[in-house]
Amino acid sequence: MSTRFVLGMGGTVDYEIRWDAAVLEQLAAEHRIGPEDLDLRAPVESVRDLVRSLLAFVRDGVGGERFVASSDIVEAVAARFTKAITLGGTCVRAAIAMDVLGVPSTMHLVSIDDTVRRLLPASVDYVSSAEHDSRDPHLIVQYPAGARVRVGEVELVAPHPNRIIYANDPPHRELRIAADLPDALRTADVFLLSSFNVIQDPDTLESRLAQVRDAMRTMPPDSLVVFEDAGYHVPELSRRVRDEMVWSADVYSLNEDEMQAYLGREVDLLDASTVAKAVAELHHLVPAPTLVVHSKYWALAVGQRAAALGPSLVGGITMASTRYRLGDEFTAEDYAATAATTLSGSTRRLASEVADLLGADACVVPALDLSDVAAPTTIGLGDSFVGGFLAALDRR
Repeated sequence: MSTRFVLGMGGTVDYEIRWDAAVLEQLAAEHRIGPEDLDLRAPVESVRDLVRSLLAFVRDGVGGERFVASSDIVEAVAARFTKAITLGGTCVRAAIAMDVLGVPSTMHLVSIDDTVRRLLPASVDYVSSAEHDSRDPHLIVQYPAGARVRVGEVELVAPHPNRIIYANDPPHRELRIAADLPDALRTADVFLLSSFNVIQDPDTLESRLAQVRDAMRTMPPDSLVVFEDAGYHVPELSRRVRDEMVWSADVYSLNEDEMQAYLGREVDLLDASTVAKAVAELHHLVPAPTLVVHSKYWALAVGQRAAALGPSLVGGITMASTRYRLGDEFTAEDYAATAATTLSGSTRRLASEVADLLGADACVVPALDLSDVAAPTTIGLGDSFVGGFLAALDRR
């Protein structure tokens, strides 16, 4: 019998813009943005704010997610670039990735329109709390390593490829829970939780956590709950979600950006002792039964289920790597070809060293060598990792 997956808590319609430094330079000039105006943390209340935020991300080579004051800002910026319209959100991208391997799922949605209906794979069912059709697009920007943008007299050079998300999405901000979620969970083997990061009101967050907690009481006693963390629109709410999920989730998963946000410092992901120290400290801050951290160089699990999750870590890396190589359009054969990719000797050694330092309750898997990919995709890699991670549970 196939594993029954329920994936929550919401999907999005994404505007994926094609990277164009000339357009970005023109926007910076039009809004009189200089190097001194770049700010990763400033509220995004205008097109000017979004551009100076985006340029700061490129300068630092990092990714993230930011709330914007209005969807009109997203539309105005997206109109200046060539774009593709796709589906996003952790549960949706994970479901699409799982579908490639023939693994069906049921999603929980909070918004829907004809674009969502048209783009969802046939194997994906859904329950929805939406009372009418709506669209509040997310602006997704990915930039390559070495991307150059001139701002005034300064040329910014991106040290790493990455992606940024900008959105104002009222249905996600409300994250209303579908009345039929408990019925969907009644026969679920695996429940994926995500999307609480977009809620901005503490009372709304408390209500949604309580509703999900109640719905989970219908789950079979041997089911698995996986939580995927994210960047919070209101950082202060992160701790409340963490405190809830460390006891309600069997597996608590996050990426390197979120790990560094918890620790309040950058972590050298290629230094074994630094990584091991950071993961041990993180597990103290996030005392989940099993903690999963996925990065561009490795993926690891520590805690109760770490050893058993080795194949899932490999599945997650393989799926994310396939998306990195090929973008939205790939097949099960492409996934198999990625799985046959040579492991990097340096990352293999790094993974082994980190595993030795973390001890017996850890499993560390090295990333694949993708240094020859000419035009990588950096959007949705974490979501694809989750899809590959979950699909491997089904294959077991």
